Amino acid sequence: MTATTTTQQPVSGAALRQRFVEFFLERGSVELPSASLVPRDPTVLLTIAGMQQMIPFFLGLETPPDVRLCSVQKCFRTVDIDEVGDASHLTFFEMLGNFSVGDYFKEGAIHFAWELMTRVYGIPKDRLWVTVYPTDETARTVWRDQIGVPASRIVADETNWWGPVGATGPCGPDSELHYDRGPEYGCGQPDCSPTCDRPGCNRFLETWNLVFMEFYRDEQGVDTPLPRPNIDTGMGLERLAMVMQGKESVYETDLYLPIVERAAGLAHVRYGADERTDRALRVLADHSRAVTFLIADGVLPGNEGRGYVLRRVLRRAVRYGRLLGLERPFLTETAQVVIDIMGDRYPELRERRDYIFRIIRHEEEAFGRTLAHGLSRFETLAAGVKAEGRTTIPGAEVFRLYDTYGFPFDLTVELAQEQGLEIERAEFDEAMQAQRQLSRGASRFAQESHRDLELYAGLRLPPTDFLGYDEDRAGGEVLAIVGPDGPQAAAEAGQRVEVILDRTPFYAEAGGQVGDTGVLAGGDGRFAVEDTQRPVPGLTAHRGVVAEGVIRLGDTVEAAIDAERRADIRRNHTATHLLHRALRLVLGTHAQQAGSLVAPDRLRFDFTHLQALTPEELQQVGAIANGAVLAAEPVYADWMPQREALATGAMALFGEKYGDTVRVVTVEDFSKELCGGTHVGNTGEIGPILVTGESSVASGVRRIEALTGRGALAYAGQLQQIAGTLAGALHAPVPDLPAQVEGLRGRIRDLEREVERLQARLAGGQVETLLRQARQVDGTAVLAARVEAPNQDTLRRLGDSLRDRLGSGVLLLGTVFGERPALLAVVTPDLVARGLKAGALLNATAGVMGGRGGGRPDLAQGGGGDPARLDAALAAVPGLVQRALHEKD
Repeated sequence: MTATTTTQQPVSGAALRQRFVEFFLERGSVELPSASLVPRDPTVLLTIAGMQQMIPFFLGLETPPDVRLCSVQKCFRTVDIDEVGDASHLTFFEMLGNFSVGDYFKEGAIHFAWELMTRVYGIPKDRLWVTVYPTDETARTVWRDQIGVPASRIVADETNWWGPVGATGPCGPDSELHYDRGPEYGCGQPDCSPTCDRPGCNRFLETWNLVFMEFYRDEQGVDTPLPRPNIDTGMGLERLAMVMQGKESVYETDLYLPIVERAAGLAHVRYGADERTDRALRVLADHSRAVTFLIADGVLPGNEGRGYVLRRVLRRAVRYGRLLGLERPFLTETAQVVIDIMGDRYPELRERRDYIFRIIRHEEEAFGRTLAHGLSRFETLAAGVKAEGRTTIPGAEVFRLYDTYGFPFDLTVELAQEQGLEIERAEFDEAMQAQRQLSRGASRFAQESHRDLELYAGLRLPPTDFLGYDEDRAGGEVLAIVGPDGPQAAAEAGQRVEVILDRTPFYAEAGGQVGDTGVLAGGDGRFAVEDTQRPVPGLTAHRGVVAEGVIRLGDTVEAAIDAERRADIRRNHTATHLLHRALRLVLGTHAQQAGSLVAPDRLRFDFTHLQALTPEELQQVGAIANGAVLAAEPVYADWMPQREALATGAMALFGEKYGDTVRVVTVEDFSKELCGGTHVGNTGEIGPILVTGESSVASGVRRIEALTGRGALAYAGQLQQIAGTLAGALHAPVPDLPAQVEGLRGRIRDLEREVERLQARLAGGQVETLLRQARQVDGTAVLAARVEAPNQDTLRRLGDSLRDRLGSGVLLLGTVFGERPALLAVVTPDLVARGLKAGALLNATAGVMGGRGGGRPDLAQGGGGDPARLDAALAAVPGLVQRALHEKD
C-alpha cells in the first residue's frame, strides 16, 4: 500500500500552497509575503523558518498587521548540504505557516490543522498520528476529546519542545502531525509509532509542527508563563506534496520531477535506472532550486558567510553534473525549469532571470577551471604518495584541496579509491574541526546579539520618535540607560553606556549610513555620543561615555548632532544614489546595489557586475553623476504605500525588507529609490564627486569608492600638489606626465631584462666549475654545492643546465636569498626509477638547517631555517644519497 489520498482536491504543489493560504485567509488571517532568504539580522546567516520574520511581533517589538497571520516562507538550511542526494534531505524548501500573536492558542491551532488536513486536503483520518509533549495534557485532551483522535494514536515525545533561539526567550511545547505511510514502510514491530527510531523504519512522516509558545525562559533556565501566548506552525510544502501525490520521495513530486527530468535529458540518462545516477540527479534538482533562489535574493558567490554557502552548493551541483558526464556549463538550463515552476509564486525569479543566469554562468565556468586545477593538484599529490611507497594521502593535504582549491571531499575520496589509495581521515577531520571553531565564533556573536534583543524587549520601551530628517537638535526624555551589566538608573562621568530617549534627531546606523555623533546635555550631566545604533527595530540607542556629571532616568536633555559631520554624510549618501543611477545607465540594469558605506569622509558603493569597468566606463559614470550635481536638481522624500512606490518606478534593493509604508527619495528627473537615510536638499550641495577606486569585492560584485564635498576638494588639492611636484622633477608640463611616466617604465623594463640576461650568463658561467665538483657515490654522480643565484628562476635554470650536462646523477644546489636559505634538488629519471626521490632528499637536507621542503620525485624546492647551517646541510647530501641507495637495494 502506497501513500494515497482523496482525488477530489487538486494535488499539484502550487494548488496545495494556494489552498493553504486561502484556508487561513477565510478564517481571518492576513497573509505576509515571504521574507527574503537574507534575514534583516546580519548575525543570522539565512532564513530557516517562517517564524523568523514573526519574532519582533512575538516579542512585542513591532505591531503586527493582524493578530492572525499566515505565510509561505522561502527557507534554506545548511546543516544537511552533504546529505542532499538521498530521497529526503533538502536545502531550499517552502514552509507553510499560520501564526497567532496572542489570539487563538492550542485549541484553535489544533482544530485548524485537523480541518485543513482531513476536510480540505482529504487525508484519511486513520492515517494521521499525533505526538505531544509528555506533560502537555491540554493538547492531548484537545486531540483526544475534541478532535477524536484515538488515544492509541497520540504518542508522548520528549523532543516535542521548541526551545528559545538563544539561551533565553520564548519557548514551549509543540505537537506534531505524522502521516502513516503504511506498515510495509515500518520495522514490523507492534509498538511501531512516530517515535520509532529502529534502523530502516520509515513508516511515519512528520508533516506539520504546531508550536505553543507559552513560556519565557530566563538566564537561570526558569520558564515563566507569557502574558499573551503565541502560536507558530510550520508544514513543509514538499512533504505535503509527497503525501498528497502518493510519491515515494519529494523528488518525485511535481515540485522537483521536471528539474530531475531536465537534468536527466541533458546527461542522456534515466531517473530510476541506477542509484548512483539518481543521487546525482536529486542533487542537481535541489541545488538548482537553491542556487536560483539565493541569487534572486541578492546572495553572490564568495568565500565566507552566505556567499560561501551559495558557492558550495553551486560547486557541488557542478561536481555531480561531472559525474553524469556534463562537461559543459548546464546549470542555467535546470535553473530555467525552476523559474518555470516557481515564477508565478515568486515573480522576482522571472524579473531577475538574466541576472541569475549571468552569475551562474560566471561561477560555473570559474569552477570548471578550479576543478581542472584541483584534479591536476590531486594527480601530483597521488603520484608523490605512490612514489614514496605509501597508500594513504595525508588528511592535511586533502583539506587543503577542499579549502584552498574548493575541491569536494567526496570527489577526492572517489579519485583516491580509483587509484587504490585511502584518505587519512582523522587529520582531515581535525583540520575541518578547526575551521568549524571559527564558525562557532560567528554563532556566539549571533547569540550575543539575540541576548541584546531579549534585553531591550524586556524593557518594553516605545519606539523612538526620529526627528533627524528636519532637525539637528531636539529635546528628549531619558527612557533607559543600559550598561555592560544591563539596565541602570544612572550613569556617572567616565561610564560607557547606551542612552535611550523618547525622541531624537540622531540617525541610527542603517542602510549603509553610519550613525550620528554629538552630545546629549541636560539635568546634571553631559553625554558624548560616539555612535548611534538600532539594537532592536524602532529603538534608537545613543552609545558613548558620560563626559561630565551624571545622566539619570527621567532627565530631559537636549540632543544635538554634529551638524557639520551630518552634512558630509548627507552629501555622500545622495552621491551613492547618483552613482547607482549612473552605473545602470552605463553598464545596464543588472548593475544593482549590493552594499554600501556612507560615512562623513568617504563613500563606498558595491554593485553587481562581472568584470572591471574600463577607464572609459568609469569616466562616463563620473561624468553622468557630476552632471546631475551641476544641474542642481531638487532632492525630496515622500512617504507612501510600498506598492504605490514601486508602481512609480522607485527602486527597491535586493535582500531589503520594507514595511507597508516606505520612504521614497527622489532626485528630480534622475533617480528614485526606497531609502530611509538622510540626503541633501539639492544635488548642487554635494560638490564634486571624485571616484578614487574601482575594484572586485567578490565574484560578480564590484566596488566604487568616492569622495564628495570637503573630502573631494582636499583630495583634488593633494593631487594638484603631487602633479606639480612631478612636473617640476621631470621638467614637463602636467598634461605630458602620463607619457613621461610610461617612457620611464619602458626604460626600467629594458634595464630589468638586461640585468636578467647578465645574471643568466653569470649563473651559466658556474656550470663548468660546478661539474668538476661532482663526486661518485656508489657509482652515482652527486653534486651538492653552494651557488650564486639572485632568485628562484635563476636557480632553476642553473639546475636545468647542470642536469642536462650531467646526464645521470643527483643535484642539490643551495644559495641564500636575502637572509633565507633556498635549496633545489634534481634527480634524473633513471635514478627516480631506482627509487631516489628529490622531495625526500631535499626535505632531509633542509632539516639540517631547521627548514623543510618537498616536491616531485624528479624536482623539489624548499629551504628556510638557519643560513649559517647551509654548508653543513650540503655536506650531508652524499651520505643521504648513499643511505637511500642502500635502502632501495
